[in-house]
Amino acid sequence: MSVTNVVLAGLGGQGVIKASDILADAALRAGLDVKKSELHGMSQRGGSVTSDVRFGARVLSPMVPRGEADYLVVMAESEVEVARPLLREGGVLLSPDLIPDAELPNKRSLNVALLGALSLYLDLPTDALLSAVEAALPDRLHAVNERAFELGRRVASAEAGAATGRSHA
Repeated sequence: MSVTNVVLAGLGGQGVIKASDILADAALRAGLDVKKSELHGMSQRGGSVTSDVRFGARVLSPMVPRGEADYLVVMAESEVEVARPLLREGGVLLSPDLIPDAELPNKRSLNVALLGALSLYLDLPTDALLSAVEAALPDRLHAVNERAFELGRRVASAEAGAATGRSHA
């Protein structure tokens, strides 16, 4: 198995680091080697934050080289163009506009909803991801985050289906 490179980006306070912790934990639960790196700008004041998560049979470095992210998960619309150069050609960009605000069970669960969307693309068991979400958050937040995760999976699945339908037209 080759190494999967995921970069999560957003602004301080959006849960970028929490989402990367959850993703790294899920990969560990799946029995993979995992490396993780974080870059905090003025994160406590809403500045840019990125976190790299790399997993596979054997991972040597925690950093995703620029232009080599297989997946780029962005939690703030203002950071999409800033982070886009991190994505490899043909890589998958998941931006916050994928998740309908009106359907999000809690605005603070956008990070988990985007992880749900990402889960459709990763070779990780869904139960490992959901277990990692539960382990990272207090009991009182489990139900709302499980709904956010499922929302992300649903909208990403619908978008993938629509894209497939367009490509055959």
